[in-house]
Amino acid sequence: MATKQEVKKYLAHWFQLGKKVIFIKGNYSILPQPVLRGETYSPEFEDCWQKILKSEISDCYLEGTQETIADLLTPTWEILPCGRCAMPVPLRSLGMPSLLCPCYSLDSWPNTDLPAPRCPVNNQDQLKQIHSRLLNTSSVSVYCPSEN
Repeated sequence: MATKQEVKKYLAHWFQLGKKVIFIKGNYSILPQPVLRGETYSPEFEDCWQKILKSEISDCYLEGTQETIADLLTPTWEILPCGRCAMPVPLRSLGMPSLLCPCYSLDSWPNTDLPAPRCPVNNQDQLKQIHSRLLNTSSVSVYCPSEN
């Protein structure tokens, strides 16, 4: 079963590529921009996520998919990387897989020349991890043959 956090990440990634959430009953769609702001999700994205949770989640789905947000939160579904583009997609854990990845309608995707959509990153944590790796590699002695 996909957790609410996994579904939130799934939507955030696809919003960065321009996919919208469609609300069937209200006959409207939303696409928060920007999705990220620094180390966190943007207020626009957070407002959108709260609107999705407060609405009837069986009433909304990601553009280009058939599964509702409510479907994704049942034990039948998992969020895993797409075999074609590595973006998060819903896959049935039981039964037949979904028919399409949302990437099917994006002519220019996957595009390895562009940065891939991502989750928010804590810059300080990332820098600490890099610093730690550098300290570990600098303590390893490297054999260099001497010149004759």
